[in-house]
Amino acid sequence: MEHTSKLIKGSLSNALEGKRITLCVTGSVAAVECVDLSRKLMRHGAEVYTVMSKMGTNIIHPYLLEWATGNPVITELTGQIEHITLAGKHAGHVDLVLIAPATANTIGKVANGIDDTPVTTTASSAIGAKIPVIVVPAMHESMYDHPAVIENIEKLKAMGVGVVSPRMEEAKAKIPDVDTIVDFVLATLGPKDLVGKHFLVSAGPTRGWLDRVRFISNPSTGKMGIALVHELLSRGATVTLVLGPTAQVAPTQANVINVSTYEEMWDAVMKALSDKKPTCFISTAAVSDYIPSKKEDTKLTSGKSSLTIELVPTKKIIEEARKQYKDLFIVGFKVESGISEKELEERARAKIDAGICNLVIANDEQKKGVAFESDTNEVLIVGSKGTVKKVPLSTKREVARHIVDVIVKMIK
Repeated sequence: MEHTSKLIKGSLSNALEGKRITLCVTGSVAAVECVDLSRKLMRHGAEVYTVMSKMGTNIIHPYLLEWATGNPVITELTGQIEHITLAGKHAGHVDLVLIAPATANTIGKVANGIDDTPVTTTASSAIGAKIPVIVVPAMHESMYDHPAVIENIEKLKAMGVGVVSPRMEEAKAKIPDVDTIVDFVLATLGPKDLVGKHFLVSAGPTRGWLDRVRFISNPSTGKMGIALVHELLSRGATVTLVLGPTAQVAPTQANVINVSTYEEMWDAVMKALSDKKPTCFISTAAVSDYIPSKKEDTKLTSGKSSLTIELVPTKKIIEEARKQYKDLFIVGFKVESGISEKELEERARAKIDAGICNLVIANDEQKKGVAFESDTNEVLIVGSKGTVKKVPLSTKREVARHIVDVIVKMIK
């Protein structure tokens, strides 16, 4: 009977479906992040096996990681030659070895072929078997800056080992957030079908200011756009993200341009199109169709019986992009409300027939779990010549994978 902890597999996406990952845990206090890390990998479809050093078991008990992954934890090497079973030269080896956190001690040993813990021995076998290895350094800044540690990290890179840069905070080289590590894994194991391609993505809302403290906007969070950026990065693309005001955290690997107003969004997109000359422009931003005709220099006083606001229409950024860049591959998003699927498709196709978009992603915000503020989405991917793909209600990251799959086929 399968461990019930594995029921979460694939709940975020199937990007790692069929992939087997060995998570190696060493004696850094950052080991407390490994439960979340292992389960996030599983939520993307991976099977996770844990190997721990003795010092790692002093930070976090093996039982906890056994519960998290649903698999027994290796804390010592026996006659079962666990390091070879996981990472040897045979057909059944894992797809990747992830050392997170990696202490200065472990980094030094792996870089110099010293195999005296279950973690270092597994890593050495993986390197020798040419299995992808990723290390995630975590230590105090003074240790991270030691010349020998710097040299050892460079040695690992020269061997082809991936190194996830730490966050430098409070005089510490801290383990990055879990999503950053998972993105690195996805980029390592995922298809590299967008290497050399540059994408421009707009995401989030814009604000039309009434006075110094009030504005008109919409509920867009930018989640769908950010999910697309994660997917593009994982497949090797370079990404510029023009992001409206949101509480969402953008991927650190993207070139992020933060904006607030419609005018700022327009200027940033047009400049990026001119400077970066992207392969593709994905317009997910919920840009204001109307904005106040003027912004008051002071706060409007309250207590009035009524307030009349004049709104003026804005120019469509996506239409200007098409006007200036005839050969640019443009992906538009269209949100409708309470219409039939047939009508949704027809309205999406109108943008293609008008020559504005090459591909349109359409959804109905009245459906439960769809569009604004949710972590899920259900879309129609509408292309030319009658091409339609329906993506049922899924996480936005999974929807992003389907969208990018279609884009890849169309731009090749």
